Amino acid sequence: MPTEPRSIAQLSVLLQSGALDPVALAEETLAAIGAHADAAIFTYVLEDRAKAEAEASRRRLRGGRSLGLLDGVPIAWKDLFDITGLPTTAGSRILKDSAPADRDAAVVRALAGAGMVSVGRVNMSEFAFSGLGINPHYGTPRNPASPAGEHRIPGGSSSGSGVAVAAGLVPVSIGTDTGGSVRIPAAFNGIVGYKATRGRYSMEGVFPLARSLDSLGPLCRTAQDAAWIDAAMRGFPAASALPRPSPADLSLVVPETVFFDGAEPEVVAAFEASVERLARAGARIRRQAFPEFSALFDLMARKGALVTAEAFALHRARITGPAAAGMDPRVVKRTLLGEKISLADYLETLAERERLIAAFEQRLGPGEMLISPTLPHVAPPVEPLLEEEDLFFQVNGKTLRNTLIGNFLDWCGVSLPCGTGADAMPVGFLLSGPRGSDERVLAAAATVEGLLG
Repeated sequence: MPTEPRSIAQLSVLLQSGALDPVALAEETLAAIGAHADAAIFTYVLEDRAKAEAEASRRRLRGGRSLGLLDGVPIAWKDLFDITGLPTTAGSRILKDSAPADRDAAVVRALAGAGMVSVGRVNMSEFAFSGLGINPHYGTPRNPASPAGEHRIPGGSSSGSGVAVAAGLVPVSIGTDTGGSVRIPAAFNGIVGYKATRGRYSMEGVFPLARSLDSLGPLCRTAQDAAWIDAAMRGFPAASALPRPSPADLSLVVPETVFFDGAEPEVVAAFEASVERLARAGARIRRQAFPEFSALFDLMARKGALVTAEAFALHRARITGPAAAGMDPRVVKRTLLGEKISLADYLETLAERERLIAAFEQRLGPGEMLISPTLPHVAPPVEPLLEEEDLFFQVNGKTLRNTLIGNFLDWCGVSLPCGTGADAMPVGFLLSGPRGSDERVLAAAATVEGLLG
């Protein structure tokens, strides 16, 4: 890839016009991945597959048979999507010798069907169970925005996806989001991350964490790119342009509950400057308390977290057997907490969740969306988190806090870069909507992105 990273849309123009050859682009991408100083970003490079898919794209484009706007565009995959012929390791060394997948995951097939070129798998938090992106087995990717001489966290669990895009190695990588795992690395790395409404795409061939919360989405460079990928993952052609509402058509609500608690002053300043820009452009903005947000954390404190209960059920044999010795001890420790959650508490949490979702949705007016800081802080250095377990869990909890609200209440959301905070590290601006409002949120994100610059 070139020094200046290119978006999907920029690459598409060049590929469709013949100014850029898909094979040359694939070779350039593979060479850039191989030459990159950070070997912890990619866990597997799909060199043969990428070259074959690029050759097929070249034949289509030269023969006037393009599959659409994504034909020939490189893509990377978080290490929990099934790829034919490879074991799905989900960021864990204990799965390295598991049986290889006999077919691609459904969304991998969908984007291959749109002509995209899969160049590799990227790193992640082990079993997707951390918002920090630290992985003791395959290394922790370095946030490209880190000050010179520092290693800042990439955010997780889609750590490699965020860094691969931010570093300009690929224009898009597909991640998963159970408590913020797309939006967190997007915010920390200064790129765009879109978490779709749960169930919007097929989860066939995707290694789960908590099925009641798991969702998917792209990390990329623009809201338009996210919209194109969203369409293709659902089997539709990418639209040539996103229908952007005017700023005056935006009705936005700033939540006064939880989101700003303990936030770094520089993060709040970057967010409020963005709000001011939207207001000057004509967006309607109001502020409101949402008691449901406090209620869901009270519920988790009393009954336990859904993600912990479901992760324990999924990994019980591993973490109570010899395999645990080969896992990140922090993942084991957090997963074991699920053993204490009773079936009654789990079912009561699911029922209360539906009540809280309904109560939240009733507070929103027609077409309203929430805006907030994606995260309450910028990416911290890795080293202290490795040295102090208590600090690791404290920072992990704070990192996940804002975004997990959207997973619990079944929102969709887009994190956009909105300036910098302490040490010139990126700050994220989160635009969220109630379940099923994905097209509206993506369209609004394109408008907001333009206003934020």
